[in-house]
Amino acid sequence: MHKIMFSAGEVSGDMHGANLALALKKIEPDIRMFGFGGTMMQQAGVELAADMAQYSVMGFYEVLLNLRRLVKLRNKLGALMEREKPDVLVLIDYPDFNWRLASIANKLKIPVFSYIPPSAWAWRKGRAKKVAKMADMIAAIFPFEMAVYEKAGANIEFVGNPLVETVRASMQKENAYKYFSIDGTKKNILLLPGSRRQEIKSILPVMLKAAQLFATKNGNAVFHMVAAQNIEVQELHKMTLKYGLKINFHKDKLYDLMKICDIAFATSGTVVLEAALMGLPSVVLYRMSRVTYYIAKMFVSVQFFSLPNILAGKGIIPELLQNKVTPENIVAAADSLIQNGRAKNNEMLESIRYKLGKPGVSARTAELIIKTADGRFTQA
Repeated sequence: MHKIMFSAGEVSGDMHGANLALALKKIEPDIRMFGFGGTMMQQAGVELAADMAQYSVMGFYEVLLNLRRLVKLRNKLGALMEREKPDVLVLIDYPDFNWRLASIANKLKIPVFSYIPPSAWAWRKGRAKKVAKMADMIAAIFPFEMAVYEKAGANIEFVGNPLVETVRASMQKENAYKYFSIDGTKKNILLLPGSRRQEIKSILPVMLKAAQLFATKNGNAVFHMVAAQNIEVQELHKMTLKYGLKINFHKDKLYDLMKICDIAFATSGTVVLEAALMGLPSVVLYRMSRVTYYIAKMFVSVQFFSLPNILAGKGIIPELLQNKVTPENIVAAADSLIQNGRAKNNEMLESIRYKLGKPGVSARTAELIIKTADGRFTQA
C-alpha cells in the first residue's frame, strides 16, 4: 500500500487534489493519503493534518504578514512527513510555501512530485533550475510551461489541463434559465470576485461600483454573484448591501450559470479560464498591494496576465491591472464585449480549448505519481 502526502493551499488546488485522490483510489483502493488541503480533498479521502482555509494568502507583503503562521505550518507538516515517511510528496501549486516543504522532503529523501509547477515561464526564470533539482517529476498543465523547465533539465510531462474534463454544463440552456430564474432577454452579468479574502476586499468594491454604473447605462441589466467554495454567500451579501444593487446570489451549478450569462466581471484566476471554456467572456481584474506590485514589476515579463490571453497569444478578452481597475474602465470593456455579441466572443474563446490537451488528466497524473513513488523516474 502506498502512502501519499499532499500539500495544496488554495481552492483550485483543493479541487485538483480531490480529483487526483479519486484517481489514485481507482488505481489502488486501499491507498493512504494525508496532508494539507481543503474540504474537497477531505471528501475524496485525504486525511487533513491542516485545513488550507486558514492559510490562503498570496503576494510578497501578504506572506510576510503571515510568515509566523506559515512557518509553524511548514514545521508541522515537516514533522508529519518525518514521522509518516510517505512514498511521495505531491505539491499542488501554492509555490512559495510548497517549495520550502519540498526542501524538507529532499533532506528526508522523500520523492517530490510537482503538479502545477511554479510559473517560471513568466517570472523568476532562474528558479526553474532549483525546482528541477528538487522535484523528481513535474506534471505541467499548460503547454507553455514546458520549455523553461526542459531547458533547466527537469523531468517534466505535459499531462493536459484538468479543466477540460471538469468544466461542463449539467443541463440544457432552457433548463438553466428556469433553474436560476433568469430572463434571457436581459443583460445578465456574472460577478466573480475571487476566492481569497484579500482579493475580495480589494476588488469587490470597485466591481460593485462598476455594476452600479453599468446599470445606469443599461436598464435591463441583471447581476449574479457566485461564492467560491470557501466563502459563505452571506458574507458576500453583507459586503454588497450598501451599494443598493439587486444581486442574485448562487452557490452551485456555476458552469450552467456561465453558459447563460452574457459577460463576467472577474478577478483574475482559474475561474477566468473556466468561464472561457464555457464561452463566457470576462473583463479580467487584478489588484495587489503596492509592495507586491513593484516587486513583481522587476521580475515579471509577460504581455498578458489572464490565462485565456496567454494561451491565445493575443488579447481576446480585456484585462485591467492595478490602477486601471476603475468602474469607468470596467464598464467600457464590458460594453465592448456586449457589442461583440455572444457568438463572436464564443468563436474567439473556442480557439484556446485544443491547447489544453485531452480528457483523462487526473488518471494520467495519478499514474505518474505512483511511478514517482516507486522510483521509476530519476533526476534528469
